[in-house]
Amino acid sequence: MSLFSSLPVLLCVMTVSFSNTKAAEDAQKTCPVVACAIPVTNGTPGRDGRDGPKGEKGEPGQGLRGSQGPPGKMGPPGNIGNPGLPGPRGYKGDRGASSVQTFSLGKKSGKKLYVTNGEKMPFSSVKALCTALGATVATPKNAEENKAIQDMAPDIAFLGITDEVTEGQFMYVTGGRLGYSNWKKNEPNNHGSGEDCVLLLPDGLWNDISCSSSFLAICEFPS
Repeated sequence: MSLFSSLPVLLCVMTVSFSNTKAAEDAQKTCPVVACAIPVTNGTPGRDGRDGPKGEKGEPGQGLRGSQGPPGKMGPPGNIGNPGLPGPRGYKGDRGASSVQTFSLGKKSGKKLYVTNGEKMPFSSVKALCTALGATVATPKNAEENKAIQDMAPDIAFLGITDEVTEGQFMYVTGGRLGYSNWKKNEPNNHGSGEDCVLLLPDGLWNDISCSSSFLAICEFPS
């Protein structure tokens, strides 16, 4: 701070421009101006004022609008929404073909119908195929049925007869002991100790054979 702020000084300014002493004295008596003042200095700047409230959004400018920028990056996938309401029920379709129609025309004997698809497969597959069709493996229970199966079979075929449960005791796969048989001479002989299934030969005779071998599948439907 200036020294003048603590020790005021009275300043007097007189202007004299005379050529003799008397004039100077007269002028000194009539000096009309006495300037007395206390020097003043500027203070420090005040604090900045606070920002005023944000103004309202102005109207769009009248200039040309710039071109649209490129699209941004694709964001992460959103959450899976709730399942929608079920749609209307569709029209009823056409009736499918009967499973029996996938087989060749069979041979009827009494109240039984025998059919084949011409495929050869192990005995377990023959049983599964016939069961899926609502049928059983062809099982002749008299000479007439045996002849009907023989006439329609184009090759050696499995019959629904085995001794898998008790060796040497052949039974129907549907249950029950045999009431009719047509074995070839010297058969069944369980050759190799593994012949538990029965074949119908082209001449209508029977022969025991391994169940894992593949032969013609013939299914039996009640007619």
